[in-house]
Amino acid sequence: MSHEITAEPAYNALLGRISEVYVAGQVRATQAINVHLTETYWQIGHDIVEFEQGGKARAEYGKNLIKNLSRDLRLRHGKGFSRSNVMMMRAFYLAHPKVQTSSGQLSWSHYVELLAIDDLLERGFYEKQAIAEKWSVKELQRQKRSSLFLRLAAGKDKDAILQLSQQGQLVAQPSDLLRDPFVFEFLKIPEPHSVSETDLETRLCDHLQPFLLELGKGFTFVGRQYRVPINNTPFRVDLVFYRIRPANCIYR
Repeated sequence: MSHEITAEPAYNALLGRISEVYVAGQVRATQAINVHLTETYWQIGHDIVEFEQGGKARAEYGKNLIKNLSRDLRLRHGKGFSRSNVMMMRAFYLAHPKVQTSSGQLSWSHYVELLAIDDLLERGFYEKQAIAEKWSVKELQRQKRSSLFLRLAAGKDKDAILQLSQQGQLVAQPSDLLRDPFVFEFLKIPEPHSVSETDLETRLCDHLQPFLLELGKGFTFVGRQYRVPINNTPFRVDLVFYRIRPANCIYR
């Protein structure tokens, strides 16, 4: 049987406040762990590169340095020091030779995804965009798979592509909030294959969350087959979305 005190507003307010404090503490703790973890891996990468540049030591260990480090570090500290992980720490330092550039806004898992991108311009874009949009690792992976950078870079000159990689996608006009062309890979429509307008509408509604992410920033779903009167004549719009930023209504 539940206690009557749980129904009192004052108690519920206290319960809610404690929950907020606890969740906020968990978030800060996670962020602190991410900061220290990335800084630790940066330092390990730094030490490896410094050792490699030591001349005689580099010649002695050669290509076996990473292999030996991986083996001996695993013996001392257990998992976490596989050969690929040690190589990633080294690559992380080389990509961010100044530790302040890895400011803790992204987790180590983010950087692992980013370091897998060979093209430096493309990698820079995804890093800036992940920070600006607060992408989760899963969302970063999705945007990479959908080739967001290549779609945005298409038709741009070299200077514009360089700016895109250094600053991410800047919203200077309403069209910057939209992506063109759209990639609906989450619908899993086989190629070559065409679908009817009604079928496409149904598929998009069944996958509403990834569809909103694909549209761009600041969209919310209003309704399907939405009734819109124009000059006292009723019309129905297949799908209606509202763009929160800037505030205007977008019909699709």
